Amino acid sequence: MVYYVIAMVAICVIVLIMSLVTVSKGYAYKHVVDPLPENEGTNNKVEGIGKK
Repeated sequence: MVYYVIAMVAICVIVLIMSLVTVSKGYAYKHVVDPLPENEGTNNKVEGIGKK
């Protein structure tokens, strides 16, 4: 019975460590945003929003 408890604690510790490593890698990822395209000839305004 003691071996089962030790095995479950070990599994929980391994899952916790893997979760922390995954979150750490996610926060370390460098996100980039593409620049907006230059559309000089078009009007990107949406008509009718906010008007009553």
